[in-house]
Amino acid sequence: MKKFILLCFVLFLTGILYKYSDGIKDRIKEISVSSSEQLINGEAGVLMDENSGEILYAKNANERLFPASTTKILTALIALNKGNMNDTVHIGDEVTLREPDESSAGLKPGQNLSLKVLLRAMLLPSGNDAARSVAVYVAKKESNNPHMSSKEALDYFAQLMNQEANSIGATHSHFVNPHGLHNPNHYSTAKDLALIAREARKNSEFREIVSEEMYKDASHTYYNRNELVNRGSQNYYQGASGIKTGFTDQAGYCLVSSASRNGKNLIAVVLHSTNSDVWSDSTAMLEYGFEEKYVSK
Repeated sequence: MKKFILLCFVLFLTGILYKYSDGIKDRIKEISVSSSEQLINGEAGVLMDENSGEILYAKNANERLFPASTTKILTALIALNKGNMNDTVHIGDEVTLREPDESSAGLKPGQNLSLKVLLRAMLLPSGNDAARSVAVYVAKKESNNPHMSSKEALDYFAQLMNQEANSIGATHSHFVNPHGLHNPNHYSTAKDLALIAREARKNSEFREIVSEEMYKDASHTYYNRNELVNRGSQNYYQGASGIKTGFTDQAGYCLVSSASRNGKNLIAVVLHSTNSDVWSDSTAMLEYGFEEKYVSK
């Protein structure tokens, strides 16, 4: 009888200790998550393992924010899926639809560029004119209607953008243009942009373009605005391989970046940050990931 009572007591004590240890684990997890939120100053951020798609760190991951020119990742993805890099794209009046002080690749109506060059004009110097020309080219090709107006083509392309975003699970986003200039109905989330970037990086042409410091041929020279891949920049990051900067007054400074070390490939997204913090926010997340201090929320 005494042995039975002793056994019951031991089992009871074991249960208490087990629950206590679980409580400690939960508390440690809470502290870890809370501390991790201080990792970046930007309003929202996501760190994703590119290989698995696992979210390794998140801050306001599903908050709707303005993506600015990080929109062009999706524009490029659609163009690569539906276009041909060797196609010659005729630059039309869509490049005259510019707004004051917007980023431009200096395209003019009547020019002819290969899609290969046009995508670089869009992704490296972040030319909104190039984004419009990419969109019009894809829309006319996909609709089999070469006579649609620039406005009709841009509207058609926006439909393709939303279809593509939904198909890869970026369901908290809505796009109305190919470049990311401000529109209250044009928004995304840090998590959605990570999903879009991951999908785009499956394409070798995309990976090549966004990793280039500059592109130069006989007629064009384009410099990459992403300082993480610029070896001459104080914000250069060893192993960085892309992807896209963004800025509007409403969106703040945004950056979708990628980097690889020792076989580990990461994608980091920062939204609504400052001119200086957007770089440190991005590198902080990347370092966090490479150190394997993962936090999922």
